[in-house]
Amino acid sequence: MTSFRRFVSVLLIVSITGMGLPLTAQAGMLSTQSVAAEPAKARIASLLERSDVQAQLQSLGVNPVDAKARVAALSDDEAAQLAARFDSLPAAGDGGALVGAIVLIFLVLLLTDILGFTHVFPFTKPIK
Repeated sequence: MTSFRRFVSVLLIVSITGMGLPLTAQAGMLSTQSVAAEPAKARIASLLERSDVQAQLQSLGVNPVDAKARVAALSDDEAAQLAARFDSLPAAGDGGALVGAIVLIFLVLLLTDILGFTHVFPFTKPIK
């Protein structure tokens, strides 16, 4: 049993240490002309082409084809105002990292509870 505990503790140490390692990212500079040259309607239409946006529209009961038709019917000023509102919104993810962290914490607590190190969950029985 001690070899199993040693294996689990080494596995936990490696996984927790790995969470602190930086992730690589690639970024590049965009010129002002390339950003300003893109019309507001084309920018909004490109956002509507994304699968996550279409899924959110469908979950809200909006047909993505109807949304594209409405964007095409906007005037240039209205499209520019809408694009400016998109620029002011905060960028956010889907929350996958938060859910992953919660699941990881739950699994670690469950494992330590089963091994008898803690007593967090009343539905587990330690193996001791």
